[in-house]
Amino acid sequence: MHPLGFIHGRFQVLHNDHLTYLLAGKRLCERLIIGVTNPDAATTRDEATDPDRSARENNPLTFEERKAMIEAALVEAGVSRHEFSVVPFPINCPDLLKDRAPRDAVYYLTIYDDWGREKLKRFQSLGLDTHVMWERPESQKGINGTDVRAAIRDGLEWRSKVPPSVAALVEKWRLAERFREM
Repeated sequence: MHPLGFIHGRFQVLHNDHLTYLLAGKRLCERLIIGVTNPDAATTRDEATDPDRSARENNPLTFEERKAMIEAALVEAGVSRHEFSVVPFPINCPDLLKDRAPRDAVYYLTIYDDWGREKLKRFQSLGLDTHVMWERPESQKGINGTDVRAAIRDGLEWRSKVPPSVAALVEKWRLAERFREM
């Protein structure tokens, strides 16, 4: 077991497959840092391998909202609040990563596409210790954040795709209304 692990994602809305990913990373380390990518407009850049990830409609939640979702879901799943932290992680700005990526962490990834392979290369180019938890074809990715947001926006069934604590936050923050206004 690693003393410190690092995992990352956009988590635009945190769904059950995100939680599975986070818990898989937590099982590999004593303490887990969760890096939230595209944390703000200033550090969101276009990526040739995944051009849709920078679009405004694909990034409707603030860093603080995503942090609250992650914290609520992990605590609800039984992870002690002292065993993880959530930080902004500007993966689209490699020049900033040098200063923000803890050198003593193992960087956990999953790979489904060219963007996953690009992130692995990016971490390795910085000399970071990486661990690919799994690599699968994109067809096996599972729940998709775009589909969850669309279901919330359109009033379709979405609650079974997110942890109960996240569903409560979606309703509290009236995200369906916000998504319809976008």
